[in-house]
Amino acid sequence: MKQPQLSFTKAQGRTLLVQLLVMGGILWFCHLLFVNTQANLASRNIASGFGFLAYEAGMPISDALMPYTPADTYGYAFFIGVLNTLYVSAVSIVLATLIGVVVGVARVSSNWLVARLAEIYVEVLRNIPLLLILFFTYGVVLAALPSPRRSLHWGVGLFLNNRGIYFPKILPESGFWFIPAALVLGLVISVIVHRKGTKRRKETGRALPSIRIGLVLTLGLPLLAALLLGLPASLELPVLKGFNFKGGSVIRPEFCALLIGLVLYTAAFIAENVRSGIQSVAKGQLDAAHALGLPEGLIMRRVILPQALRVTIPSTTNDYASLVKNSSLAVAIGYPDMVSVGGTIIGQNDQAIEIIVMWMSVYLCINLLISLFMNWLNARVQLIGR
Repeated sequence: MKQPQLSFTKAQGRTLLVQLLVMGGILWFCHLLFVNTQANLASRNIASGFGFLAYEAGMPISDALMPYTPADTYGYAFFIGVLNTLYVSAVSIVLATLIGVVVGVARVSSNWLVARLAEIYVEVLRNIPLLLILFFTYGVVLAALPSPRRSLHWGVGLFLNNRGIYFPKILPESGFWFIPAALVLGLVISVIVHRKGTKRRKETGRALPSIRIGLVLTLGLPLLAALLLGLPASLELPVLKGFNFKGGSVIRPEFCALLIGLVLYTAAFIAENVRSGIQSVAKGQLDAAHALGLPEGLIMRRVILPQALRVTIPSTTNDYASLVKNSSLAVAIGYPDMVSVGGTIIGQNDQAIEIIVMWMSVYLCINLLISLFMNWLNARVQLIGR
């Protein structure tokens, strides 16, 4: 049997030739850029490479999630900065989402005052640069707090002043790890119960109080473990010594200012995404829910918001990615994130190119992971056939 021959027209040949020329031009430009960079580094006696990451850092980091000393390496210092970036970004995403959903629902509220207040919040926050919000929060709001000697005091060991929020520190003792293990176990069982409840509702129409069961398991199991083990932990209270507090844990004003700025700014954009998603739901869905006699709160939770997700999620993905990149403005108020720590390393070693490559790589990886998760979530909520 005669094998079919592949045809290759002149138009396809010209297209392939153009593509090869463009690719060759890009590779030549990259080669030229690399050679020029190497020549400039050599002329300034700057050694290239990442060997400097093994040197002793010799710089303090005021807010570290893991134990750190100036005797640690540059690589570990940069890692601490990455952890700070991930921490503030993750907390900001959660809080901005919660506030954004509430404000977005308020934007379409039938209450005139609530809708107008939500509109003012969105229009004001969306049209002010984030850097100015950070300066205002850090330099005006938090700076107006009292000094440590005049701290605002609530409860046992909780103090608020212009140095931060001080609260008791938990010191684990033998057997303490059973408590977080019980918390994880409660969360896993709660997820299983929620899935079983969802399946039961679809098959029989009977709802299972999975949320209340989950709360009881998530809070009850760690509490039960703590009581059975006799509370295997002690508290270290913050104590005023001299001009500042010693002991306990502290949330510093730089972190608070960055968190407040990122949350309020991003929540305004998420609120508009939620508003547009709610208004995209067909009016017939709302009329059908009213015809069934469902209360307004249940209609919003069970009918409107699940369908609004199909419009809200794609645009919110961009806002999450922007929030992570906007966290680099922490350098303006002194929070030791990845950019701030990397800038100090550049000032000490002149390894600007390597640090910039590391910045770009970390931000790229974080945002790609966010995009993958949001794309997966978006695929889950889409209607099949649309």
